[in-house]
Amino acid sequence: MHEDEVSSALNSPLYERYLAALLEGEREQCAAVVGQLCAAQLPLRALYVDLFQRSLYRVGELWEHNRISVATEHLATAITERLVAQVQPQVFSGPRRGRAIVIACVADEFHQLGGRMAADLFELHGWRGYFLGANTPHESLLKMIERQKPALVGLSLSISFNLPSLLAAIDAVRGAWPDLPVIVGGQAFRWGGGGQLSRREGVTLVGSVAGLEAIAVRHD
Repeated sequence: MHEDEVSSALNSPLYERYLAALLEGEREQCAAVVGQLCAAQLPLRALYVDLFQRSLYRVGELWEHNRISVATEHLATAITERLVAQVQPQVFSGPRRGRAIVIACVADEFHQLGGRMAADLFELHGWRGYFLGANTPHESLLKMIERQKPALVGLSLSISFNLPSLLAAIDAVRGAWPDLPVIVGGQAFRWGGGGQLSRREGVTLVGSVAGLEAIAVRHD
């Protein structure tokens, strides 16, 4: 599918149908839309960014404005996680280049989908992506870094209230491996707020999928 066809597919009533089904908790209808886009050979990156990320951002905005309940937001996230799992075989179908990245959600951070999608995007570029999931203790993160010897570490933060936990994780990683680059991202930084990160050497705030992919290619 060409770029103009991707734009057409995801700016059509098909996207609105998907979003409506997501808000209603209709997993089968959401899966049908995803299946239709996959059958049309929509690139996986576009599916992640222009369907999954876009719709979840909209869900988050509705929740922030008290237009949907937290239960609806949680259900939409759970449905999206299942749909990501549905298309994951495509993520691992390409060649491997040997480099590894360890990605984790820091302690007390339970929104894990963004981190998982980031790991998948690195996999699409041939990396070995090790995603440790939500609420990862610092000790577990350090043990996995020691075991896998990654070229990069990625930390995900969705709630700005958990910034102290993120900073503690960064300091733990940089203390053990001073030369190991750390990338940070997540919805907590969607409107800025990364000032404290700029004071830590070797830490890069990534605000977009394009930025992630640029890093994946640059370190290839």
